[in-house]
Amino acid sequence: MALAPEIQNTINTWLTPDYDPETQAAIRALQTSGQDEQLTDAFYRTLEFGTGGLRGVMGPGSNRMNRYTLGMATQGLSNYLLQSFPGQQIKVAIAHDSRNNSAEFAQIAAGIFSANGIIVYLFDGLRPTPELSFAIRELECQSGCVITASHNPKEYNGYKVYWNDGAQVVAPHDKNIIAEVNKITSVSEVRFEADPSRIISIGTDLDQLYFGQAKKLRIDREAIKRQHDLNIVYTPIHGSGITLVPGLLREFGFTNVNVVEAQATPDGNFPTVQSPNPEEKSAMQLALDQAKATNADLVLATDPDADRVGVGVKNDDGEWVLLNGNQTAAMLTNYLLSARHRAGQSTPKDYIVYTIVTSEILGDIARQHSVKSYQTLTGFKYIAGLIRDLEGQEIYIGGGEESYGFLIGDFVRDKDAVSACALVAEMAAVAKDQGRTLYQEMTHMYANYGLYVEDLISLTKKGQRGAEEIQEMMASLRANPPVTIAGLKVVEIRDYKTGKIHNLFNGITTDTGLESSNVLQFITEDGSKISARPSGTEPKIKFYFSVKQPLKSAVDFDLANRLGHEKIKAIIADMQLQ
Repeated sequence: MALAPEIQNTINTWLTPDYDPETQAAIRALQTSGQDEQLTDAFYRTLEFGTGGLRGVMGPGSNRMNRYTLGMATQGLSNYLLQSFPGQQIKVAIAHDSRNNSAEFAQIAAGIFSANGIIVYLFDGLRPTPELSFAIRELECQSGCVITASHNPKEYNGYKVYWNDGAQVVAPHDKNIIAEVNKITSVSEVRFEADPSRIISIGTDLDQLYFGQAKKLRIDREAIKRQHDLNIVYTPIHGSGITLVPGLLREFGFTNVNVVEAQATPDGNFPTVQSPNPEEKSAMQLALDQAKATNADLVLATDPDADRVGVGVKNDDGEWVLLNGNQTAAMLTNYLLSARHRAGQSTPKDYIVYTIVTSEILGDIARQHSVKSYQTLTGFKYIAGLIRDLEGQEIYIGGGEESYGFLIGDFVRDKDAVSACALVAEMAAVAKDQGRTLYQEMTHMYANYGLYVEDLISLTKKGQRGAEEIQEMMASLRANPPVTIAGLKVVEIRDYKTGKIHNLFNGITTDTGLESSNVLQFITEDGSKISARPSGTEPKIKFYFSVKQPLKSAVDFDLANRLGHEKIKAIIADMQLQ
Protein backbone atom coordinates (compact mmCIF):
# COMPACT_ATOMS: atom_id res chain seq x y z
CA MET A 1 0.00 0.00 0.00
CA ALA A 2 1.14 3.55 -0.71
CA LEU A 3 1.87 5.69 2.33
CA ALA A 4 -0.26 8.78 2.86
CA PRO A 5 1.62 11.97 1.80
CA GLU A 6 1.64 13.44 5.33
CA ILE A 7 3.10 10.19 6.72
CA GLN A 8 5.80 10.17 4.02
CA ASN A 9 6.62 13.80 4.85
CA THR A 10 7.11 12.93 8.52
CA ILE A 11 9.31 9.97 7.56
CA ASN A 12 11.41 12.24 5.32
CA THR A 13 11.93 14.61 8.28
CA TRP A 14 13.21 11.69 10.39
CA LEU A 15 15.72 10.85 7.62
CA THR A 16 17.53 14.20 8.02
CA PRO A 17 20.73 14.84 10.02
CA ASP A 18 18.67 16.03 13.02
CA TYR A 19 18.19 12.30 13.74
CA ASP A 20 20.99 9.85 14.54
CA PRO A 21 22.24 7.31 11.97
CA GLU A 22 20.93 4.33 13.94
CA THR A 23 17.37 5.73 13.90
CA GLN A 24 17.61 6.49 10.18
CA ALA A 25 18.94 2.99 9.46
CA ALA A 26 16.01 1.39 11.36
CA ILE A 27 13.51 3.45 9.31
CA ARG A 28 15.23 2.60 6.01
CA ALA A 29 15.14 -1.10 6.95
CA LEU A 30 11.36 -0.88 7.35
CA GLN A 31 11.12 0.89 3.97
CA THR A 32 13.34 -1.68 2.22
CA SER A 33 11.34 -4.63 3.57
CA GLY A 34 8.03 -3.00 2.58
CA GLN A 35 6.71 -2.74 6.13
CA ASP A 36 4.20 -0.03 5.19
CA GLU A 37 1.75 -0.97 7.94
CA GLN A 38 4.46 -0.66 10.59
CA LEU A 39 5.65 2.63 9.09
CA THR A 40 2.12 4.00 9.07
CA ASP A 41 1.58 3.12 12.72
CA ALA A 42 4.97 4.58 13.69
CA PHE A 43 4.48 7.89 11.85
CA TYR A 44 0.75 8.61 11.38
CA ARG A 45 0.66 10.91 14.41
CA THR A 46 2.84 12.32 17.19
CA LEU A 47 2.90 10.26 20.39
CA GLU A 48 0.44 12.15 22.51
CA PHE A 49 1.62 13.85 25.68
CA GLY A 50 -1.51 13.30 27.77
CA THR A 51 -2.52 14.40 31.27
CA GLY A 52 -0.23 11.75 32.79
CA GLY A 53 2.69 12.17 30.38
CA LEU A 54 3.84 9.84 27.58
CA ARG A 55 3.26 6.12 27.07
CA GLY A 56 3.87 4.11 23.92
CA VAL A 57 5.64 1.29 22.11
CA MET A 58 9.41 1.85 21.89
CA GLY A 59 11.05 2.31 18.49
CA PRO A 60 11.79 4.89 15.80
CA GLY A 61 8.92 7.14 14.75
CA SER A 62 6.83 10.13 15.81
CA ASN A 63 4.24 7.78 17.39
CA ARG A 64 6.84 5.79 19.31
CA MET A 65 8.63 6.20 22.63
CA ASN A 66 12.23 7.17 21.80
CA ARG A 67 14.91 9.77 22.60
CA TYR A 68 13.25 12.31 20.29
CA THR A 69 9.62 12.08 21.48
CA LEU A 70 10.93 11.97 25.06
CA GLY A 71 13.24 14.89 24.26
CA MET A 72 10.47 17.10 22.90
CA ALA A 73 8.31 16.33 25.93
CA THR A 74 11.17 17.14 28.32
CA GLN A 75 11.96 20.39 26.49
CA GLY A 76 8.30 21.42 26.67
CA LEU A 77 8.21 20.63 30.40
CA SER A 78 11.46 22.58 30.92
CA ASN A 79 9.96 25.60 29.13
CA TYR A 80 6.86 25.43 31.33
CA LEU A 81 8.91 25.15 34.53
CA LEU A 82 11.01 28.19 33.54
CA GLN A 83 7.79 30.16 32.96
CA SER A 84 6.14 28.94 36.16
CA PHE A 85 9.05 29.64 38.54
CA PRO A 86 10.76 32.78 37.19
CA GLY A 87 13.87 33.88 39.03
CA GLN A 88 14.11 30.61 41.00
CA GLN A 89 16.71 27.84 40.79
CA ILE A 90 14.50 25.05 39.50
CA LYS A 91 15.14 21.48 40.68
CA VAL A 92 13.71 18.20 39.36
CA ALA A 93 14.10 14.55 40.40
CA ILE A 94 14.21 11.62 37.97
CA ALA A 95 13.70 7.90 38.57
CA HIS A 96 13.28 4.90 36.28
CA ASP A 97 12.06 1.31 36.43
CA SER A 98 13.52 -1.91 34.97
CA ARG A 99 12.12 -1.59 31.45
CA ASN A 100 14.34 -1.75 28.39
CA ASN A 101 15.84 1.70 27.67
CA SER A 102 14.53 3.16 30.97
CA ALA A 103 18.01 4.03 32.27
CA GLU A 104 18.99 5.58 28.93
CA PHE A 105 15.76 7.61 28.76
CA ALA A 106 16.35 8.86 32.32
CA GLN A 107 19.85 10.02 31.31
CA ILE A 108 18.49 11.80 28.21
CA ALA A 109 15.82 13.59 30.25
CA ALA A 110 18.42 14.60 32.86
CA GLY A 111 20.66 15.99 30.14
CA ILE A 112 17.87 18.11 28.64
CA PHE A 113 16.76 19.51 32.00
CA SER A 114 20.39 20.37 32.85
CA ALA A 115 20.93 22.04 29.45
CA ASN A 116 18.01 24.31 30.36
CA GLY A 117 19.72 25.42 33.57
CA ILE A 118 17.71 23.09 35.82
CA ILE A 119 19.31 21.15 38.71
CA VAL A 120 18.63 17.42 38.32
CA TYR A 121 18.59 14.81 41.10
CA LEU A 122 19.01 11.54 39.21
CA PHE A 123 18.67 8.18 40.99
CA ASP A 124 21.80 6.05 40.56
CA GLY A 125 19.77 3.01 39.51
CA LEU A 126 16.20 1.80 39.19
CA ARG A 127 13.79 2.86 41.96
CA PRO A 128 10.04 2.56 42.70
CA THR A 129 7.74 5.34 41.51
CA PRO A 130 6.63 6.17 45.09
CA GLU A 131 10.25 6.94 46.03
CA LEU A 132 10.37 9.48 43.18
CA SER A 133 7.30 11.18 44.69
CA PHE A 134 9.02 11.14 48.09
CA ALA A 135 12.27 12.55 46.64
CA ILE A 136 10.48 15.50 45.01
CA ARG A 137 9.05 16.49 48.40
CA GLU A 138 12.21 15.73 50.39
CA LEU A 139 14.54 17.62 48.02
CA GLU A 140 12.05 20.50 47.53
CA CYS A 141 11.90 20.06 43.76
CA GLN A 142 9.47 21.92 41.54
CA SER A 143 8.84 18.85 39.41
CA GLY A 144 10.00 15.36 38.58
CA CYS A 145 9.47 12.46 36.24
CA VAL A 146 9.71 8.69 36.27
CA ILE A 147 10.48 6.54 33.24
CA THR A 148 7.98 3.68 33.39
CA ALA A 149 5.04 2.12 31.60
CA SER A 150 3.72 0.62 34.84
CA HIS A 151 2.49 -2.93 34.08
CA ASN A 152 2.12 -2.60 30.29
CA PRO A 153 3.71 -5.27 28.06
CA LYS A 154 7.49 -5.23 27.56
CA GLU A 155 7.32 -3.34 24.23
CA TYR A 156 6.13 -0.21 26.04
CA ASN A 157 7.78 2.58 27.98
CA GLY A 158 6.58 5.91 29.28
CA TYR A 159 7.22 9.15 31.11
CA LYS A 160 5.10 10.25 34.08
CA VAL A 161 5.32 13.87 35.25
CA TYR A 162 5.00 15.12 38.83
CA TRP A 163 4.57 18.57 40.37
CA ASN A 164 6.16 20.14 43.46
CA ASP A 165 3.83 18.39 45.94
CA GLY A 166 5.07 14.99 44.73
CA ALA A 167 1.78 14.19 42.98
CA GLN A 168 1.17 13.58 39.30
CA VAL A 169 0.28 16.83 37.55
CA VAL A 170 -3.37 17.96 37.65
CA ALA A 171 -5.25 21.02 36.35
CA PRO A 172 -4.19 23.59 35.36
CA HIS A 173 -0.60 22.34 35.02
CA ASP A 174 -1.47 19.19 33.03
CA LYS A 175 -3.13 21.11 30.18
CA ASN A 176 -0.53 23.90 30.33
CA ILE A 177 2.35 21.41 30.04
CA ILE A 178 0.61 19.70 27.11
CA ALA A 179 0.30 23.10 25.37
CA GLU A 180 4.04 23.78 25.85
CA VAL A 181 5.01 20.30 24.63
CA ASN A 182 2.82 20.76 21.54
CA LYS A 183 4.64 24.02 20.74
CA ILE A 184 7.86 22.03 20.17
CA THR A 185 7.58 21.20 16.47
CA SER A 186 11.17 20.20 15.69
CA VAL A 187 13.87 18.22 17.48
CA SER A 188 16.24 21.09 16.67
CA GLU A 189 14.45 22.99 19.48
CA VAL A 190 15.49 20.34 22.03
CA ARG A 191 18.64 21.06 24.06
CA PHE A 192 20.28 17.63 24.14
CA GLU A 193 23.71 18.86 25.27
CA ALA A 194 23.88 17.97 28.97
CA ASP A 195 25.51 20.14 31.64
CA PRO A 196 27.00 17.46 33.96
CA SER A 197 27.64 20.06 36.70
CA ARG A 198 23.88 20.33 37.20
CA ILE A 199 23.21 16.57 37.49
CA ILE A 200 23.45 15.20 41.04
CA SER A 201 23.37 11.44 41.72
CA ILE A 202 21.09 10.25 44.56
CA GLY A 203 20.51 6.75 45.91
CA THR A 204 20.92 5.01 49.27
CA ASP A 205 20.69 8.33 51.15
CA LEU A 206 17.14 8.78 49.85
CA ASP A 207 16.35 5.08 50.48
CA GLN A 208 17.22 5.52 54.18
CA LEU A 209 15.13 8.69 54.46
CA TYR A 210 12.19 6.86 52.86
CA PHE A 211 12.62 3.91 55.27
CA GLY A 212 12.67 6.34 58.17
CA GLN A 213 9.30 7.79 57.20
CA ALA A 214 7.76 4.42 56.26
CA LYS A 215 8.72 2.84 59.61
CA LYS A 216 6.54 5.44 61.36
CA LEU A 217 3.53 3.74 59.76
CA ARG A 218 3.89 0.68 62.04
CA ILE A 219 1.04 0.44 64.51
CA ASP A 220 1.41 -2.90 66.36
CA ARG A 221 5.15 -3.40 66.88
CA GLU A 222 4.62 -5.98 69.63
CA ALA A 223 2.66 -8.30 67.35
CA ILE A 224 5.41 -7.97 64.71
CA LYS A 225 8.04 -8.87 67.35
CA ARG A 226 6.11 -12.00 68.32
CA GLN A 227 5.48 -12.96 64.67
CA HIS A 228 8.77 -11.72 63.22
CA ASP A 229 9.32 -15.06 61.45
CA LEU A 230 6.05 -14.79 59.49
CA ASN A 231 6.82 -16.71 56.28
CA ILE A 232 6.54 -14.11 53.51
CA VAL A 233 7.08 -14.84 49.81
CA TYR A 234 7.71 -11.71 47.75
CA THR A 235 8.11 -11.17 44.01
CA PRO A 236 9.07 -7.89 42.32
CA ILE A 237 8.14 -9.47 38.94
CA HIS A 238 11.52 -8.35 37.50
CA GLY A 239 10.86 -4.74 38.57
CA SER A 240 12.08 -1.97 40.86
CA GLY A 241 10.38 -3.27 44.02
CA ILE A 242 13.47 -5.39 44.72
CA THR A 243 15.34 -2.19 45.70
CA LEU A 244 13.04 -1.30 48.62
CA VAL A 245 10.39 -3.90 49.52
CA PRO A 246 12.61 -6.59 51.14
CA GLY A 247 14.53 -3.84 52.95
CA LEU A 248 11.41 -2.18 54.35
CA LEU A 249 10.00 -5.54 55.49
CA ARG A 250 13.27 -6.09 57.39
CA GLU A 251 13.09 -2.55 58.81
CA PHE A 252 9.54 -3.31 60.01
CA GLY A 253 10.96 -6.33 61.89
CA PHE A 254 10.22 -9.28 59.58
CA THR A 255 13.07 -11.81 59.45
CA ASN A 256 11.69 -14.49 57.11
CA VAL A 257 11.24 -12.72 53.76
CA ASN A 258 11.79 -15.03 50.78
CA VAL A 259 12.16 -13.46 47.35
CA VAL A 260 11.16 -15.47 44.25
CA GLU A 261 14.65 -15.81 42.82
CA ALA A 262 13.52 -16.42 39.23
CA GLN A 263 11.85 -12.99 39.27
CA ALA A 264 14.31 -11.12 41.52
CA THR A 265 16.63 -9.76 38.82
CA PRO A 266 15.37 -6.57 37.13
CA ASP A 267 14.71 -7.39 33.48
CA GLY A 268 12.75 -5.33 30.98
CA ASN A 269 11.90 -8.44 28.97
CA PHE A 270 9.94 -9.84 31.97
CA PRO A 271 10.99 -13.36 30.85
CA THR A 272 8.89 -15.41 33.30
CA VAL A 273 5.51 -13.74 32.69
CA GLN A 274 3.20 -12.82 29.82
CA SER A 275 2.49 -9.46 31.46
CA PRO A 276 4.17 -8.06 34.62
CA ASN A 277 0.82 -7.28 36.22
CA PRO A 278 0.02 -8.47 39.78
CA GLU A 279 -3.69 -8.29 38.85
CA GLU A 280 -3.14 -11.38 36.67
CA LYS A 281 -2.78 -14.80 38.29
CA SER A 282 -0.23 -15.91 35.68
CA ALA A 283 2.19 -13.18 36.86
CA MET A 284 1.79 -14.43 40.45
CA GLN A 285 2.06 -18.14 39.71
CA LEU A 286 5.75 -18.60 40.61
CA ALA A 287 5.19 -16.85 43.95
CA LEU A 288 2.09 -18.96 44.66
CA ASP A 289 4.00 -22.15 43.78
CA GLN A 290 6.84 -21.19 46.14
CA ALA A 291 4.36 -20.29 48.89
CA LYS A 292 2.67 -23.68 48.55
CA ALA A 293 6.00 -25.54 48.56
CA THR A 294 7.27 -23.71 51.66
CA ASN A 295 3.97 -23.49 53.59
CA ALA A 296 4.22 -19.67 53.60
CA ASP A 297 1.86 -17.35 55.45
CA LEU A 298 1.63 -14.58 52.86
CA VAL A 299 2.41 -13.76 49.22
CA LEU A 300 3.26 -10.18 48.21
CA ALA A 301 3.99 -8.82 44.73
CA THR A 302 4.65 -5.47 43.08
CA ASP A 303 4.45 -4.36 39.45
CA PRO A 304 7.57 -3.06 37.59
CA ASP A 305 7.47 0.44 39.11
CA ALA A 306 6.21 -0.82 42.50
CA ASP A 307 3.11 1.31 42.81
CA ARG A 308 0.59 -1.56 42.62
CA VAL A 309 0.45 -4.37 45.16
CA GLY A 310 -0.68 -7.98 44.72
CA VAL A 311 -1.59 -10.14 47.73
CA GLY A 312 -2.03 -13.89 48.03
CA VAL A 313 -3.55 -15.65 51.08
CA LYS A 314 -4.50 -19.19 52.08
CA ASN A 315 -8.23 -19.92 52.30
CA ASP A 316 -9.85 -22.23 54.86
CA ASP A 317 -9.20 -25.25 52.60
CA GLY A 318 -5.48 -24.45 52.52
CA GLU A 319 -5.62 -23.26 48.89
CA TRP A 320 -3.84 -20.09 47.81
CA VAL A 321 -6.13 -17.36 46.50
CA LEU A 322 -5.40 -13.85 45.26
CA LEU A 323 -7.11 -10.79 46.71
CA ASN A 324 -8.46 -8.29 44.23
CA GLY A 325 -7.73 -4.57 44.54
CA ASN A 326 -11.02 -3.83 46.32
CA GLN A 327 -10.43 -6.56 48.90
CA THR A 328 -6.87 -5.38 49.64
CA ALA A 329 -8.00 -1.74 49.93
CA ALA A 330 -10.90 -2.69 52.21
CA MET A 331 -8.73 -4.85 54.48
CA LEU A 332 -6.01 -2.20 54.76
CA THR A 333 -8.62 0.47 55.56
CA ASN A 334 -10.28 -1.75 58.16
CA TYR A 335 -6.92 -2.63 59.72
CA LEU A 336 -5.63 0.96 59.80
CA LEU A 337 -8.77 2.36 61.43
CA SER A 338 -9.25 -0.46 63.97
CA ALA A 339 -5.53 -0.76 64.89
CA ARG A 340 -5.17 3.03 65.28
CA HIS A 341 -8.23 3.01 67.53
CA ARG A 342 -6.82 0.16 69.67
CA ALA A 343 -3.48 1.96 69.94
CA GLY A 344 -5.14 5.23 70.96
CA GLN A 345 -3.88 6.99 67.82
CA SER A 346 -7.26 7.98 66.34
CA THR A 347 -8.20 11.65 66.12
CA PRO A 348 -11.46 13.43 65.15
CA LYS A 349 -9.64 14.87 62.12
CA ASP A 350 -8.83 11.47 60.54
CA TYR A 351 -10.13 10.69 57.04
CA ILE A 352 -9.79 8.08 54.31
CA VAL A 353 -10.27 8.40 50.53
CA TYR A 354 -11.40 6.10 47.74
CA THR A 355 -12.32 6.59 44.09
CA ILE A 356 -15.84 6.52 42.65
CA VAL A 357 -15.32 3.07 41.02
CA THR A 358 -13.88 1.51 44.19
CA SER A 359 -15.96 -0.63 46.58
CA GLU A 360 -18.40 1.27 48.80
CA ILE A 361 -17.32 -0.94 51.70
CA LEU A 362 -14.49 1.55 52.31
CA GLY A 363 -17.09 4.22 53.13
CA ASP A 364 -19.03 1.74 55.31
CA ILE A 365 -15.86 0.88 57.27
CA ALA A 366 -15.07 4.55 57.82
CA ARG A 367 -18.63 5.27 59.02
CA GLN A 368 -18.54 2.42 61.54
CA HIS A 369 -15.29 3.86 62.92
CA SER A 370 -16.76 7.41 62.95
CA VAL A 371 -14.07 8.46 60.47
CA LYS A 372 -14.78 10.82 57.58
CA SER A 373 -14.45 9.45 54.04
CA TYR A 374 -14.12 11.24 50.73
CA GLN A 375 -14.56 10.03 47.16
CA THR A 376 -12.58 11.27 44.16
CA LEU A 377 -12.53 10.66 40.43
CA THR A 378 -10.58 7.64 39.17
CA GLY A 379 -6.80 8.10 39.35
CA PHE A 380 -4.46 8.54 42.29
CA LYS A 381 -3.64 12.12 41.27
CA TYR A 382 -7.12 13.07 42.50
CA ILE A 383 -6.52 11.43 45.88
CA ALA A 384 -3.20 13.31 46.10
CA GLY A 385 -4.99 16.54 45.15
CA LEU A 386 -7.45 16.08 48.01
CA ILE A 387 -4.57 15.43 50.45
CA ARG A 388 -3.01 18.71 49.30
CA ASP A 389 -6.32 20.61 49.70
CA LEU A 390 -6.92 19.29 53.23
CA GLU A 391 -3.32 19.59 54.44
CA GLY A 392 -3.13 21.23 57.87
CA GLN A 393 -6.89 20.88 58.42
CA GLU A 394 -7.51 17.12 58.48
CA ILE A 395 -5.33 14.01 58.86
CA TYR A 396 -5.03 11.60 55.94
CA ILE A 397 -4.84 7.97 57.09
CA GLY A 398 -5.09 5.97 53.89
CA GLY A 399 -6.68 5.77 50.49
CA GLY A 400 -7.06 3.34 47.65
CA GLU A 401 -8.52 2.37 44.32
CA GLU A 402 -9.77 -0.88 42.83
CA SER A 403 -6.79 -1.11 40.46
CA TYR A 404 -4.44 -2.41 43.20
CA GLY A 405 -3.20 0.99 44.36
CA PHE A 406 -3.07 2.11 48.01
CA LEU A 407 -1.28 4.85 49.96
CA ILE A 408 -0.77 4.90 53.74
CA GLY A 409 0.29 8.24 55.24
CA ASP A 410 1.02 11.38 53.25
CA PHE A 411 4.83 11.54 52.94
CA VAL A 412 4.38 10.08 49.43
CA ARG A 413 1.73 11.48 47.08
CA ASP A 414 1.14 8.56 44.72
CA LYS A 415 0.08 4.98 45.23
CA ASP A 416 2.81 3.14 47.11
CA ALA A 417 3.13 -0.64 46.96
CA VAL A 418 6.32 -0.55 49.06
CA SER A 419 4.63 0.72 52.23
CA ALA A 420 1.47 -1.24 51.36
CA CYS A 421 3.48 -4.50 51.35
CA ALA A 422 4.82 -3.68 54.83
CA LEU A 423 1.35 -2.87 56.22
CA VAL A 424 -0.19 -6.00 54.68
CA ALA A 425 2.58 -8.00 56.39
CA GLU A 426 1.84 -6.26 59.70
CA MET A 427 -1.86 -7.02 59.22
CA ALA A 428 -1.01 -10.71 58.62
CA ALA A 429 1.25 -10.76 61.70
CA VAL A 430 -1.52 -9.30 63.91
CA ALA A 431 -3.99 -11.87 62.55
CA LYS A 432 -1.57 -14.77 63.13
CA ASP A 433 -0.87 -13.44 66.63
CA GLN A 434 -4.58 -13.95 67.32
CA GLY A 435 -4.66 -17.40 65.72
CA ARG A 436 -6.31 -16.31 62.47
CA THR A 437 -5.35 -16.05 58.80
CA LEU A 438 -5.72 -13.00 56.59
CA TYR A 439 -8.40 -14.88 54.66
CA GLN A 440 -10.38 -15.32 57.88
CA GLU A 441 -9.89 -11.62 58.65
CA MET A 442 -11.40 -10.85 55.25
CA THR A 443 -14.45 -13.09 55.64
CA HIS A 444 -15.11 -11.68 59.13
CA MET A 445 -14.80 -8.16 57.75
CA TYR A 446 -17.44 -8.88 55.12
CA ALA A 447 -19.71 -10.54 57.71
CA ASN A 448 -19.41 -7.36 59.78
CA TYR A 449 -19.93 -4.73 57.07
CA GLY A 450 -21.83 -6.66 54.40
CA LEU A 451 -20.43 -8.49 51.38
CA TYR A 452 -19.52 -6.52 48.30
CA VAL A 453 -18.55 -8.55 45.24
CA GLU A 454 -16.75 -6.73 42.43
CA ASP A 455 -15.72 -7.38 38.87
CA LEU A 456 -14.62 -5.43 35.82
CA ILE A 457 -14.92 -5.94 32.08
CA SER A 458 -13.01 -3.95 29.49
CA LEU A 459 -14.32 -3.73 25.92
CA THR A 460 -11.69 -2.81 23.30
CA LYS A 461 -12.93 -0.85 20.28
CA LYS A 462 -10.04 -0.15 17.91
CA GLY A 463 -9.65 2.52 15.27
CA GLN A 464 -11.74 5.56 14.45
CA ARG A 465 -14.95 3.52 14.28
CA GLY A 466 -14.14 2.05 17.69
CA ALA A 467 -13.85 5.50 19.25
CA GLU A 468 -17.20 6.42 17.72
CA GLU A 469 -18.78 3.22 19.09
CA ILE A 470 -17.60 4.08 22.61
CA GLN A 471 -19.11 7.56 22.31
CA GLU A 472 -22.36 6.04 21.01
CA MET A 473 -22.52 3.59 23.95
CA MET A 474 -22.19 6.43 26.47
CA ALA A 475 -24.68 8.62 24.57
CA SER A 476 -27.19 5.76 24.48
CA LEU A 477 -26.82 5.09 28.23
CA ARG A 478 -27.43 8.80 28.90
CA ALA A 479 -30.39 9.15 26.51
CA ASN A 480 -32.04 5.85 27.47
CA PRO A 481 -30.85 4.90 30.96
CA PRO A 482 -31.97 1.48 32.18
CA VAL A 483 -35.04 1.44 34.45
CA THR A 484 -34.09 -1.96 35.82
CA ILE A 485 -30.87 -3.99 35.62
CA ALA A 486 -31.14 -7.78 35.97
CA GLY A 487 -34.53 -7.33 37.65
CA LEU A 488 -33.27 -4.73 40.13
CA LYS A 489 -34.82 -1.27 40.04
CA VAL A 490 -32.40 1.59 39.30
CA VAL A 491 -32.90 4.17 42.07
CA GLU A 492 -30.09 6.63 41.31
CA ILE A 493 -28.11 7.80 38.28
CA ARG A 494 -24.80 9.61 38.80
CA ASP A 495 -23.52 11.44 35.72
CA TYR A 496 -20.05 12.78 36.45
CA LYS A 497 -19.92 14.50 33.05
CA THR A 498 -22.80 16.82 33.90
CA GLY A 499 -21.93 16.72 37.62
CA LYS A 500 -25.47 15.70 38.57
CA ILE A 501 -26.91 12.91 40.75
CA HIS A 502 -30.52 12.06 39.96
CA ASN A 503 -32.50 10.30 42.70
CA LEU A 504 -35.23 8.44 40.81
CA PHE A 505 -37.08 7.62 44.04
CA ASN A 506 -37.83 11.19 45.16
CA GLY A 507 -36.98 13.13 41.98
CA ILE A 508 -34.31 15.24 43.71
CA THR A 509 -31.16 16.21 41.76
CA THR A 510 -27.93 17.07 43.58
CA ASP A 511 -24.34 17.86 42.54
CA THR A 512 -21.50 15.33 42.52
CA GLY A 513 -19.13 17.97 43.86
CA LEU A 514 -16.35 16.69 41.55
CA GLU A 515 -14.87 18.06 38.35
CA SER A 516 -16.38 16.81 35.10
CA SER A 517 -15.42 13.32 33.93
CA ASN A 518 -17.08 11.01 31.40
CA VAL A 519 -18.36 8.44 33.90
CA LEU A 520 -21.92 7.16 34.39
CA GLN A 521 -23.11 5.18 37.42
CA PHE A 522 -26.36 3.33 38.06
CA ILE A 523 -27.28 2.47 41.66
CA THR A 524 -29.88 -0.25 42.17
CA GLU A 525 -32.36 -0.77 44.99
CA ASP A 526 -30.12 -3.34 46.73
CA GLY A 527 -27.11 -0.98 46.80
CA SER A 528 -25.32 -2.44 43.78
CA LYS A 529 -23.29 -0.03 41.63
CA ILE A 530 -22.63 -0.29 37.90
CA SER A 531 -20.13 2.20 36.41
CA ALA A 532 -19.37 2.92 32.74
CA ARG A 533 -16.09 4.73 32.02
CA PRO A 534 -14.28 5.15 28.71
CA SER A 535 -10.49 5.01 29.05
CA GLY A 536 -8.69 8.30 28.55
CA THR A 537 -5.56 6.66 27.10
CA GLU A 538 -6.69 3.49 25.28
CA PRO A 539 -9.49 2.51 22.84
CA LYS A 540 -11.44 0.88 25.64
CA ILE A 541 -14.60 1.32 27.66
CA LYS A 542 -14.61 -0.19 31.14
CA PHE A 543 -17.65 -1.39 33.09
CA TYR A 544 -17.21 -1.80 36.84
CA PHE A 545 -19.67 -3.95 38.80
CA SER A 546 -20.10 -3.88 42.56
CA VAL A 547 -22.98 -5.90 43.98
CA LYS A 548 -24.16 -6.23 47.55
CA GLN A 549 -24.91 -9.66 48.87
CA PRO A 550 -26.37 -10.57 52.29
CA LEU A 551 -23.81 -12.31 54.56
CA LYS A 552 -24.77 -13.09 58.15
CA SER A 553 -21.77 -15.25 59.05
CA ALA A 554 -18.21 -15.71 57.80
CA VAL A 555 -18.90 -19.44 57.32
CA ASP A 556 -21.34 -18.56 54.51
CA PHE A 557 -18.77 -16.46 52.61
CA ASP A 558 -18.11 -18.91 49.75
CA LEU A 559 -21.81 -19.33 48.94
CA ALA A 560 -22.56 -15.60 49.19
CA ASN A 561 -19.51 -14.78 47.08
CA ARG A 562 -20.64 -17.22 44.38
CA LEU A 563 -24.15 -15.73 44.39
CA GLY A 564 -22.63 -12.26 44.05
CA HIS A 565 -20.65 -13.31 40.97
CA GLU A 566 -23.79 -14.89 39.49
CA LYS A 567 -25.58 -11.57 40.03
CA ILE A 568 -22.78 -9.78 38.12
CA LYS A 569 -23.10 -12.29 35.25
CA ALA A 570 -26.84 -11.56 35.11
CA ILE A 571 -26.16 -7.80 35.00
CA ILE A 572 -23.61 -8.23 32.17
CA ALA A 573 -26.11 -10.36 30.21
CA ASP A 574 -28.98 -7.91 30.79
CA MET A 575 -26.84 -4.95 29.66
CA GLN A 576 -25.69 -7.00 26.61
CA LEU A 577 -22.01 -6.43 27.37
CA GLN A 578 -20.60 -9.86 26.44
